[in-house]
Amino acid sequence: MSTMTAAVIHEAGGPDVLKLETRPIPSPKPGETLIRVRAFGLNRSELFTRQGLSPGVRFPRVLGIEAAGTVEEAPGGEFGKGDKVFTAMGGMGRDFDGSYAEYACVPSSQAKRIESSLPWDVLGAMPEMLQTAWGALFKALSLESGERLLVRGGTTSVGLAAAAIAKQSGAFVISTTRNPAKADALRENGADQVLIDTGTLADQLREVSPGGVDKVLELIGTTTLMDSLRCAKPQGVVCMVGMVGNKWSFDDFSPMEAIPSTVRLTIYDGGAADFMDTPYMKLLEQVERGTLRLPIGRVYRLAEIVEAHRAMEENRGGGKIVILT
Repeated sequence: MSTMTAAVIHEAGGPDVLKLETRPIPSPKPGETLIRVRAFGLNRSELFTRQGLSPGVRFPRVLGIEAAGTVEEAPGGEFGKGDKVFTAMGGMGRDFDGSYAEYACVPSSQAKRIESSLPWDVLGAMPEMLQTAWGALFKALSLESGERLLVRGGTTSVGLAAAAIAKQSGAFVISTTRNPAKADALRENGADQVLIDTGTLADQLREVSPGGVDKVLELIGTTTLMDSLRCAKPQGVVCMVGMVGNKWSFDDFSPMEAIPSTVRLTIYDGGAADFMDTPYMKLLEQVERGTLRLPIGRVYRLAEIVEAHRAMEENRGGGKIVILT
């Protein structure tokens, strides 16, 4: 029987609970595709699952909600052997074993064929990051050319990608960071203006954008959401996507006080259908032309998964952390 290396988690805990093991390569059934994983990005949701904070996830489990790779086998004929594909979401790494392995078996309905000559570390960064950034901007926020967008949490990988994509589509982008040393990096990545985030931004924002902004992409979470709502102009839209602030809920939330009159609050959490809707070929072409810069951070090998998780937890990734298998 053919075997593979996988990072398996048997119990919740710190980065050290990720154990490299030898496992049988999965056998795909009709309707499934076996992917030889070439690269995958790390995601904060995997950190939460590892910590035991994803309800319903049973251990042992191979984490990993996304992958870029080549098709090894597709018994239903949906793909040919060697096709390059992206896959993400749809229970991957939670309901069934995910991408922290040399091979992953996924429903064929959530694998997307791509054509690109970009290296695997670049491709591995793309599936979830671009799905989240593109979906939040255009599905949740309905961003249009000429609008003013505030990206709260601008130095996150999704924040950097969203700023670059929004700038490409003609928006005026204001990005935030708590660290003044990162301001230039935000400008290089598409931000027209950078604000230093002290936790309260609304008054500072009004100085550069009187009346507020059209759209707010909230990537920090509940810890800054109330203030972000105050940054939107009347009939503006605030979309909460991320949760870098590590707090899921409000202790005290009064909607009539928290949400300014006519401002709209929505969320985006991109499932498998949203992943399949993402126009990856258009985005890939922009990356290949150099018009869309991807915020790729540290690149690790699968054998370094513990150190990579530690870097993610300590915010040392410097962009999207990618693992090569």
